[in-house]
Amino acid sequence: MRFLQLDKITLLEPGSKIEAYRTLGAGEDYLRDQFPRFPVMPGVLMLESLFQAAAILVRATEEFRSGLVLLREAKNVKFADFLQPGQTLKIAAQIIKTEGPLFVVKATGSKGDTTAVSGRLIIDCQKNADGQPDVIDQLAAKYIRDLAEQLQGAAIVRR
Repeated sequence: MRFLQLDKITLLEPGSKIEAYRTLGAGEDYLRDQFPRFPVMPGVLMLESLFQAAAILVRATEEFRSGLVLLREAKNVKFADFLQPGQTLKIAAQIIKTEGPLFVVKATGSKGDTTAVSGRLIIDCQKNADGQPDVIDQLAAKYIRDLAEQLQGAAIVRR
């Protein structure tokens, strides 16, 4: 991933919730152009942080069987605060509804006690027509599983 928006995962309960963190560094490429005199994380990347955490939660829930996990829709997204270099975004996401391949995830990103971004994400898990993962799906699943374990620093919590 070119723009990995998670630094660590502190909680991952497949089928339920995830907690992750992203600290914005002063050396991020996009900060030179975003607002040179007032560097802040772009809102779209704050939303991407929420999606990346939610996608790992959904993939873990699906036991990493889905080859492609898409953000189908972002609803009621609200941006309430900036994230500046040196500040940390705490990301919390919780599955609130499942309908077939669709997952509705409530996600928030906060700075201390202040909510910086929030919304409901509709995530779509695409599987192959025959239901069997192909080689690409298996490689993608292994990459995301390894990434999740690396960010968490331990094996994924199994229920």
